[in-house]
Order: sequence, then C-alpha cells, then structure tokens
Amino acid sequence: MSGQERVRAILESRHAQRAVILVIVVNAITIGCETSVYLMARAGGLLHAIDRVALAVFTVELAARLYAYRRAFFKDPWNWFDAIIVVVALVPSSGPTSVLRALRILRALRLVSAVPSMRRVVGALLAAVPGMASIIGLLVLMIYIAAVIATKLFGDIVPERFDELPRSLFTLFQIMTGDDWGNVAQEVMEQKPWAWIFFIVYILMSTFVALNLFIAVVVNAMNEEGETPPELAAVKEELAAVNAKLDQLLMRERQEELRPAADR
Repeated sequence: MSGQERVRAILESRHAQRAVILVIVVNAITIGCETSVYLMARAGGLLHAIDRVALAVFTVELAARLYAYRRAFFKDPWNWFDAIIVVVALVPSSGPTSVLRALRILRALRLVSAVPSMRRVVGALLAAVPGMASIIGLLVLMIYIAAVIATKLFGDIVPERFDELPRSLFTLFQIMTGDDWGNVAQEVMEQKPWAWIFFIVYILMSTFVALNLFIAVVVNAMNEEGETPPELAAVKEELAAVNAKLDQLLMRERQEELRPAADR
C-alpha cells in the first residue's frame, strides 16, 4: 500500500472522522466562550491555545486530504468549502483584516461537511432551490398585490403602517411572520370593522399556503436525496440476478423451439 493510500485510509476511517467532529465541536464551544468577559479573564490563555490547536488540526487534515486525493480533491465542492473556511482562519486577524477574527466561528460550519446526514440535508436544500424560486416569486407577487391594496384602503386610517408602499410591504411581511398582527388588525378595524376579511385572507394565503409549499418542496427534495437502505439495495440486486437468469432460460426455450422448424 502506497503512502497516499495509507493516508486516504486513515482519513476515511471512522475514528479519524469522529476525532475531526470532536475538534470542530470543541473549537466552536471555545470560540463562544471567548465572548464572555468572565471566562476570558480567568481562562483566556487556555481558550486561545485550544483555538490554535484546533486550527492546526484543521490545517493538517486539509493538507492530508489534498495529498491523499490530489486532483480528485478539487472535484468535491465540500473540499472547497472546508478549504475556504480554513484559509479565512489562517489570515492574520490584525489591522485591516481584524474583522476576520469574528468569522472564526465559521469553522463550526465544517460540521456540515464532516457529518454525512448534514451533507444530505444541505444537498436536499440546494436541490429544492428551483422549486423554491417559483414559490418565492409567487409569495412576492402576493405580498406586493396585498401591499398595494392595503395602502389604498388603510393608508389614511393608519398612516404609520400603510401610508406608503414600502411601509405597507414591511407591515405585511411582519404580519406574515405572525408578529403582532392582531394589534395591527385591531388598529385598522377600529375604523373599518370589515378589515378582518382582508387580514384573514392574506394570512391564509401567505402563511398557511405559500410557506407550507416551501416545506413540501424541501421534504420532497430530501426524500429524493435519501440513500437507499442496504437491505433494499441487496434485494434489488437479487431481483436483477433472478431476472437475468429468467431471460437466459427464455432464450434457450425459444432456441429449442426454433430448431425443429429449421430442420424441417
């Protein structure tokens, strides 16, 4: 076994993957602890040391993957994702690049690439983007139409919420999230009691229909991205083998039936 194959075997081993996940979790916790003045005053040196060790582990692991996979390394988008996060962490966090120090927490996102189940979820979300784009367009059109109607109907009654189109758009977005929509509706209904019809129809259409469509598209994409269980894959292979044998038997029977006719 070559050195490249040995490194690849080590990287793909369960123990190495679990160790990387553990380092990612510990590093994310220590970066969060650095936001505490109390903890930094008492264990700031230890937290910084753990952060440097974690960064060293990430760098060595990334270099090992680059050595083990060579060109294949760049064909996997998750490797690019990990490389960008590590490179950002290696940039000196002083002077003009001091803002990058706050981006160290992005290392926690490496947990997504390290855990297969999380990768499948992200893959399903990306696969659902085309369907979600259509739903977003429908939702934006719905909010825009409702905002124009609300501005025309309620702009004079509650100007602090519906006097202009941008303010109406923001108010209706707030209502769509369910934030304080009852008070907004009550303010309008004090002048126009029938306004409850507008708000109920809008909430039903925007929240209970459009937003649930998002969930349906994502769930469907996750089902399509789901892996076939090993037992089911084995059954499919056995069925394929049985079908192949049946095809061979049928071909032999047809050849035996055609032989007497040819002899005649």
